[in-house]
Amino acid sequence: MSFEKTKWVWHNGRQLKWDEAQIHVSAYGLHYGTGVFEGIRAYKTTEGPAIFRLQEHLERMYASAKIYNLDIPYTSEEFTEVIKENLILNGLENCYIRPLAFSDSGSLGIRAICPTSVTVIAWEWANALDPEKKAAGLHVTVSPWRKFHSSMLPTTAKSSGQYLNSILAVREAASRGFDEALLLDVNGNLAEGAVENIFLVRDGKLLTNDEKSSILLGITRDSVIQIARNLGVEVEVRALTLDDLFSADEAFLTGTAVEIAPIRMVDEKKIGDGKTRPITGRIQKEFIDIINGRNLNYRHWLTPLHKSAKVGA
Repeated sequence: MSFEKTKWVWHNGRQLKWDEAQIHVSAYGLHYGTGVFEGIRAYKTTEGPAIFRLQEHLERMYASAKIYNLDIPYTSEEFTEVIKENLILNGLENCYIRPLAFSDSGSLGIRAICPTSVTVIAWEWANALDPEKKAAGLHVTVSPWRKFHSSMLPTTAKSSGQYLNSILAVREAASRGFDEALLLDVNGNLAEGAVENIFLVRDGKLLTNDEKSSILLGITRDSVIQIARNLGVEVEVRALTLDDLFSADEAFLTGTAVEIAPIRMVDEKKIGDGKTRPITGRIQKEFIDIINGRNLNYRHWLTPLHKSAKVGA
């Protein structure tokens, strides 16, 4: 990941040069983590750069903002245009896009109500994981940290402060030499990876969980469910146990950053034979064709990056 090619950042209605994009140290969100964001990918497709499932990401961002009483002063249509404009200004094609809305400077103290600032930053992005490691399959561990329950924090909101839970889990896993952490929910069932949803394959059926297991409802997760069903793979959504995981024939993680990443081992337990992943492979191939613009049945998931009228510049 590198910011080298990022010369412009959109902030509160203006495209600013990198060094001009600053916030004050008194920003409420900096102190308390009150912000919501999205992680979105753009890909260089057969018909030019395109953003993957942009509208679904923005819908989730607005829903997250509503939960935290953050008033985003731009419409989804305006947001779409400034994101595309920012990518064009930066000359980015394969990239990661981070829109963020947060409580800005105004006052401090947990009862304070502060104005909402909005920013978009995008940067060149190849792969979150080493391609060889991803192809071989990840070696993950069950984290000692549990995923917080929806009675503690809104698990379906993609909020800045909530990611402390994920940071603790992934850093603890990395300290023991693992590629990723798997978090259990308060009931001891599988929740998700640090920043990914989880899928299992058993007897030809695809299994995954839902918001009852304290997960973020991922856009890539939703994509995989639709792809699998269109391929004729049965999908069952229910709570998943560790026994389900250890007895699975295949397992993989999904997320904007990792896309679809097979799991080879969990702690000292091999998943299946550790190598053969026919259903994961079929879904991966279909997904790659979609994001590269080769599967016209999913063209509606891609927002082409073409020049349009400037908004708030």
